Amino acid sequence: MHSAFSFDKYLLKRQVFALAGKFRFYDPSGKLVLFSEQKMFKMREDIRVYSDESKTQEVLMIKARQIMDFSAAYDVVDSATDQKVGALRRKGLASILRDEWEVLDVSDNVIGKLFEDSMGMAMLRRFLSGLIPQNYDITLGTDRVADLKQPFNPFSYQLEVDFSMDISKRLDRRLGLAAGILLAAVEGRQS
Repeated sequence: MHSAFSFDKYLLKRQVFALAGKFRFYDPSGKLVLFSEQKMFKMREDIRVYSDESKTQEVLMIKARQIMDFSAAYDVVDSATDQKVGALRRKGLASILRDEWEVLDVSDNVIGKLFEDSMGMAMLRRFLSGLIPQNYDITLGTDRVADLKQPFNPFSYQLEVDFSMDISKRLDRRLGLAAGILLAAVEGRQS
């Protein structure tokens, strides 16, 4: 596994004023460790993640299984080994009021979920778009293994990704970071 997936905390920044979604992950010291650029006008989402902006070393793929996005499933594949590490599946109707995703293992068994912090805050966010930062948790069973929190910044989209509560490293960081990119990409289409 690439060394970029070894940190407990990351900061994801989505580039403002780009025609296609550009995402940069920074380690706790502020060093760029991952870069992704969403392709425009793709019928089926196919996001590639690289070790830097030169895009010479691809480290991760996030590929939609179908064209429709409402309840889409996204396979997360390690590019070096071409092995699936898991998947994320959006819960279509449930995500209208409060964003909710299922976290799947390599055999597509549900092992956890990714969800917006509270129904009340989710409803407020829908009505006050962009004014209330988003906050998501990832749980495996009853254990919280990641926190994805958007700090208040009306000028740019950022997401703090924190795996520090996952001491036993139950959640594959590649899957958690793919969740961050998908949230940023979906948020980008909604705003």
